[in-house]
Amino acid sequence: MAGILDTVDQRTQLVGENRLEILMFRLAGRQLFAINVFKVQEVLQMPKLTLMPQRHAYVCGVVNLRGQTLPVIDLSQAIGMRPLEPGPNSTIIVTEYNQIIDVEKVLAEIVPYNAKVSRDKLEDPVLAQARGREVLLVDDSTVALAQLRETLSQLGVKMHVASDGLKALNLLKGWADAGEDVCSK
Repeated sequence: MAGILDTVDQRTQLVGENRLEILMFRLAGRQLFAINVFKVQEVLQMPKLTLMPQRHAYVCGVVNLRGQTLPVIDLSQAIGMRPLEPGPNSTIIVTEYNQIIDVEKVLAEIVPYNAKVSRDKLEDPVLAQARGREVLLVDDSTVALAQLRETLSQLGVKMHVASDGLKALNLLKGWADAGEDVCSK
């Protein structure tokens, strides 16, 4: 119970500051991906994997992290890119889904989110790089998606939205099947 309360406290402090934070990362290339920090438990160096017989092609193996067995998924391969080759600097992002309490929804009802991005917080190179880009937003939280839409619209970013990973994967596959260069979006 203390763990849940600590998580609620941490998230309350973040939302109370009217901030949206994302963790950005790359998968074997120049294309950036991001995940809402609310979904991230931790980022750590790739631990030793235990291989499982007859595992799905996207599952690299499993790890035992503080007594909890977690699957390690090659996200690059899962979205149709080339598989990643683990190296000495490889990291994994441990995520958490299906919380007992939808903390984001509760906090959004208590503390309204101010999506106005202060001009002095943005650097011109960031604005120039963002303008005209296309972003695929994937989140199971309607609150987080609304916050991201409001924030990114101010940057001139074109957005495609999916409420879960399967819908996002189907969208990506559809673009690829139509001959679009998904990585250039």
